[in-house]
Formats: sequence, C-alpha cells, structure tokens
Amino acid sequence: MIDLAAVLLLALGLKGLAKVRSARSANGLAALAMGLAVAGLLIQLRPAPIAWAGIAAGAAVGGLAGLITARRVPMTAMPEMVALFNGCGGLSSLLVAVGVALFRADASNLVSQVSIAISVVVGSITFSGSIVAMAKLQGWLGTPGWTQSGLRHGVNVALAAVALGSAVLLSSFGGPTLLAVLVASSCLLGIGLTLPIGGADMPVVISLLNSYSGVAAAAAGFVVGSQLLIVAGAMVGSAGLILTQVMCTAMNRSLVSVLFGGALGVAAKVGGGGSEAGYTRITSCSPEECALALENAERVVFVPGYGLAVAQAQHALRELAKVLEANGTEVNYAIHPVAGRMPGHMNVLLAEADVPYEQLQEMDAINPEFPRTDVAIVLGANDVVNPDAKTDPASPLYGMPVLEVDQARQVFVVKRSLGAGYAGIANGLFELPQTAMVFGDAKVVLNGLLSELRELGVGRQKVAS
Repeated sequence: MIDLAAVLLLALGLKGLAKVRSARSANGLAALAMGLAVAGLLIQLRPAPIAWAGIAAGAAVGGLAGLITARRVPMTAMPEMVALFNGCGGLSSLLVAVGVALFRADASNLVSQVSIAISVVVGSITFSGSIVAMAKLQGWLGTPGWTQSGLRHGVNVALAAVALGSAVLLSSFGGPTLLAVLVASSCLLGIGLTLPIGGADMPVVISLLNSYSGVAAAAAGFVVGSQLLIVAGAMVGSAGLILTQVMCTAMNRSLVSVLFGGALGVAAKVGGGGSEAGYTRITSCSPEECALALENAERVVFVPGYGLAVAQAQHALRELAKVLEANGTEVNYAIHPVAGRMPGHMNVLLAEADVPYEQLQEMDAINPEFPRTDVAIVLGANDVVNPDAKTDPASPLYGMPVLEVDQARQVFVVKRSLGAGYAGIANGLFELPQTAMVFGDAKVVLNGLLSELRELGVGRQKVAS
C-alpha cells in the first residue's frame, strides 16, 4: 500500500514539473514519495540497531549536501547542478548493483546477473558522462581536437565491445575481475561519448543522461527486487527520453547526429561561439536610442538566451519589464526549447526573477505575435533567432524551428560582439534594416536602458501610485 501511494505521488510530481507554476509543489510531492518509499522499505526490512547508524549517517550527509546546494548554488549554475545530480543517480544505481554482485549470495541466477550488468553499464555511463557534462559547462574541461575526428568513433566502438563482452561474461560467470573491467570500460565509454559534444547540444545531452539515470534505477530495481524502484526508474527514463526527442525536434537534429556527429558538424566550445563572421551592413546603437524606441512601444518581446544567464541579468530584465508595464506596455518573453544549457533553462532563470509565468511564451505561441510586436530585444541568443534557418537551404541550420524575431517591427540585439553562434555561421538577423546591435554585457546594457527610461520619466507616475 505504501509503495502504491509512493508511485502515485511520484507520478503527480512528474506531471506537476511540466509547469513552472506547479514545479515547487511537484518537487515536494516527489520528495514525499521518496520518503514514503524509504520508510516502507525500512519497515519491511527492520534493520538491526547497528545498521541504523549507517542509515542515519547517510541521511545526514545527503540532507546536509542538499541544504548547502539549495542555499549556495546560484541559479546560473543550475545546468551544472542538474548534470551533477544525474551523475549521482547513475552512481547510486552503479553502487547498488556492485554491492549486490559482491556481497549477496543469491545474486548468481541469470536474471540477477543480467540486471546487474545492465545497471552497471548504464549507471557507469550516466555517472561519467554527467561529470564530463558538468565540467564542460563549468568551463573546467574543453573539447580535445582528437574527439572531432574519426578516431573517437574507433575508441568508443572498442570500449563498447569491451563493455558488452564483459557484461555477457559477467552474466554467465560472475566474478569481481569481470565486474571491475565492466565498470572501468563503461565509465570510459561515458567519457568518450560526452567529451566531443559541444555546449549548444548540452540541453539534449543532459536530458538524455537524465533518461539514462532512470533506466539505471529501473535496472537496479530488478537487482534488489523493488517494484517501486522499477516503476519510478521507468517513469523517469521515459520522461527523459520523450523530452530528449522533443528537444531534438526543436533543433531539427536527430539524436544520432547529436551524439556522434558533433555540434552541426563543427567543433563547438562550451564557453562561447565561433569567430566573428563577415558582416557588411551592421547598424549599432546606444542604450539611449533603444530606450527611446521602448518609450513609445505598445508591445515588447524579450528573447532570452545563454548570454542572459552568463551575465546574471535576469533581475535587471525583470526591473526593466516592470517599468515598461507601468507605462502600459504589453511585455512577453519568447522561449526557445533549446535556449540555454539545460532543458527549461530560461524558464528556471526567469522564474527565479519572479517573471509571471503567463508571460513566458513558447515558440509556437509567440511566433504569430512577432508581426504585431513593436520592439523585440534579443538578449544573448543567436542561432535560435537566425532567419536563415527558414530561408537558406545551404545553411547548417536550415529546417530548424526558430523564433521569428525578424518579423518584429524593430529589433535590438544585445550582444558582446559579432561572434558567431555554435553553428559557426553568420546570423542574417543582424543585417536586416529593422535590426540594431547594442554591444555590451547584457546586465550592463539592461541597467543602462533602465536608467535611460527613468530619466525619460517612463512609468514613473504609475509606479509611484
């Protein structure tokens, strides 16, 4: 009965995570589900008094780590934290399988051995791949040149062959040596698969690793005979896989091309885009000129990208929006599915700044609104607003759904430089007659716009009232 209640609560929690408005309570439901699951297991096992010391120590360490993380890690570091948590899930499943393989005498039957092998392989790949993803997002790890050549495919095939062979032998004969070889080869395979992938594809990779962590948990459920763990792992795994497919569709990419083709065929860096492309018709303007356009705008759409997160400018953006709203301006935010470095990155970032959920507009909802938008302001986004994806069959982006910012009456692009995005190509939006570049850090530019609007008296009376 407890297991059934836990499964239902977890399902409700996963459903609630689909919307920012219900995400906080959904997290609470999921936490309650896991608490019930642990309590039910302890009631069933009735551990000896000495075992309670280890249980209490583990709970204390995990609770303290979670508390410190919640209080100290900034919202801009959430992609790294999500990758790390995925890795922790994979490591947990790996350790469960290893522990059962080494210390349980009843784990010698074929079903147990196959489950152990699957849990070890998927858990190891999830753990090592997630750590690499976190390190790349944090800027601690680059993309070695050899990983962009055919050599990486040979290395990965060899590692996969070793892992598969070890898994088959382990399922048939068991033994700590085969187990160690399986863990090592699977961890190296996780590194080899994740290391070549550039920052632009990280949202897809993180989503896929989340799916892997669910698969590993489900396999661990078979290992320990827990129906609850099997169901929970299956739900997480399927949800992650569905999200991965949705994001691949939004990028007009196949999962195979993301994992094995590099970032659009070019070597991508996590820290930034390529070199500056050759532009001939660039118009730049100052924050003052942009503020004058905003003063009389009836409809404004902000298009946040990774540059907004790097500049930690979400609060400055919210303050600017408040001033515009007080002036009677209709404000919305256009969210591309793969903007940022994790699924829902922009949603999380803007929610942290108390942006109303109803103003966050997905791509399909906001694109028809751009023709009636007076001013669109692009903040650190590049490839996801490139109109060449719709008009140029020769573009690497062709066919990728993009935000149709080029349809707005006036466009301001806030960017540090004219550097290319991760596709490594020029952005046709920058040379359109209605587009002006505002060069600078997003936070600095937004604060400058806020100061200019206040000097113009925009929204002053309504804010005061």
